[in-house]
Amino acid sequence: MLKINSKERRTQIIKRLKETNKPIKGTEMATVFNVSRQVIVQDIALLRAEGEDIMATPQGYVMPQQDRSKLTKTIVSKHKTYEEMKEELEIMIHYGARVVDVIVEHPVYGEIRGVLDIGYKKELEEFIKKIKTEKAEPLSTLTEGIHIHTIEIPEEENFNKMKQELKNKGYLIDE
Repeated sequence: MLKINSKERRTQIIKRLKETNKPIKGTEMATVFNVSRQVIVQDIALLRAEGEDIMATPQGYVMPQQDRSKLTKTIVSKHKTYEEMKEELEIMIHYGARVVDVIVEHPVYGEIRGVLDIGYKKELEEFIKKIKTEKAEPLSTLTEGIHIHTIEIPEEENFNKMKQELKNKGYLIDE
């Protein structure tokens, strides 16, 4: 694509994000618009400042479009190892959940939220690989393993079965 002015580029970024339901990587947009990835990061920051709801996920940028056909729920859980984290997320995905985020309550900073947007095994594998490659610590390490997940799940029955399995594995903290 030919270089366009910054205002038009930001308009096109919004258009692209609204037209897709999957994340778009900053590097992909940089290639399309013939600019650096840093220019895209700045564009996203400016769009957010203008009130656009754009999330940065491990898979790329998205504009949240809550699926009204699914229930939005939260669970509180605890685990300490990468293996337990992976198993916890696998259980949720098995029951049809999309893990929207992870939230920890930090004693100094308050609520810290990380966007996950994981609903498929491939997305989970990419997430785990990235954590290990980047030598990144899960947010839950800040709170001795305790964290909250927001999930979207197709139906209450799946949610209850998922909660029971998480409880049986020792991950779920009861309300």
